[in-house]
Amino acid sequence: MQEDFLHYIWKHKAFNSSLLVTTKDEKVRIVNLGQHNHNAGPDFFNSQLTIENQFWAGNVEIHIKSSDWYVHNHETDKAYDNVILHVVWEHDTEIFRKDNSEIPTLELKHYVDKSLIHNYQKLLKSKTWINCETNFNEVDDFLLNNWLERLYIERLEQKSETIQDLLIASNNDWEAVLFKMLLKNFGLKVNGESFLSIANSFDFLVFRKLQNNVHNVEALLFGQANLLETETIEETYFSGLKKEYSFFKHKFNLDSRGVLPLQFFRLRPPNFPTIRLSQFANLYATEPHLFSKMMNLNTLSELYDFFNLGVTQFWETHYTFAKSSKKAKKIMTKSFIDLLIINTLIPFKFSYAKSQGKSIEEDLFQLIRDLKIENNSVINKFLELKSVDKNALSSQALLQLKQYYCDKNKCLHCAIGNRLIVKK
Repeated sequence: MQEDFLHYIWKHKAFNSSLLVTTKDEKVRIVNLGQHNHNAGPDFFNSQLTIENQFWAGNVEIHIKSSDWYVHNHETDKAYDNVILHVVWEHDTEIFRKDNSEIPTLELKHYVDKSLIHNYQKLLKSKTWINCETNFNEVDDFLLNNWLERLYIERLEQKSETIQDLLIASNNDWEAVLFKMLLKNFGLKVNGESFLSIANSFDFLVFRKLQNNVHNVEALLFGQANLLETETIEETYFSGLKKEYSFFKHKFNLDSRGVLPLQFFRLRPPNFPTIRLSQFANLYATEPHLFSKMMNLNTLSELYDFFNLGVTQFWETHYTFAKSSKKAKKIMTKSFIDLLIINTLIPFKFSYAKSQGKSIEEDLFQLIRDLKIENNSVINKFLELKSVDKNALSSQALLQLKQYYCDKNKCLHCAIGNRLIVKK
């Protein structure tokens, strides 16, 4: 038995509450279960009960055993003076407040259906990929779809918190924060942190001064990425970048020692960091006021048109500085643009609307549903268990489910887990 499960039972009134009595045979009637407290202090605030026809308003504390009251030193803590009922699974001792007045105790194990306990223990003891793997397909579509929508909003809220933290650090400069998050997401999973370290390695004001010239931007980014240090490349383009970067380094006092190494290994050439950095430079040279522009792009077709650009001339015939390749425009693919929309554009639209007191969830839901479902091992495993709507809202929600619920055994906080626990 775990205390979290007792919280769940009390919060959802998952017990027979018709004939409750305390350990002293006092009749208990629940008027209001109270508000679940996730911070320090009693477990449920503002509960309302009648005990032997006497009305009580106060807090409820929950433990596995009554003696846990003393293990946690609640008898000396004034925060527990207003506890009106001690709810336990097993009663092993009487408990008292700081003023030595006795607190009524309700032993909950007599009122809980055994099937509830069995279902809960079955979930937690599961050794499968997720606890409910064998029963995941039993969840009805209506419940699952509603839960996925809630999970996606939760994911947006988390990303919004990251954006808000960066806004505080940048004195509310939306353009600067977009620059950092967009550059990070241009690096995808393999080089995302490295690209972010590049963005963090200089003041955004430096970038503002250079961004109208794509050659200058490339010199800055490649230089800070430590890609211009070799002495063996004789390309005119390379030497020009190196010269420009040397000037910028002196002028702006640039330091790249904190930049994380870039990875090329096992990447397909179109995803090489050199190609992504050139595309990024091209994007900003094309649109200097990127934040306001992106906030005004609302449809998938508008976004695809806007991001329909490639690399600068040198990179049309190269994937690295040292070796030439067959000429190609290297236009950003729709699948790559989809990732930028999912991980950058939509979270920024959500955060910006929230900062203005606006609600645009339905518009964002429409946009995310227009995108194809993502293709990765986690999503594919879920699809083996049960079919879901084939769009990016589903994949983002399933990633949230796996990372923050399944992997952390939070079945009690999951709508799917809740449904499986209470089934007969």
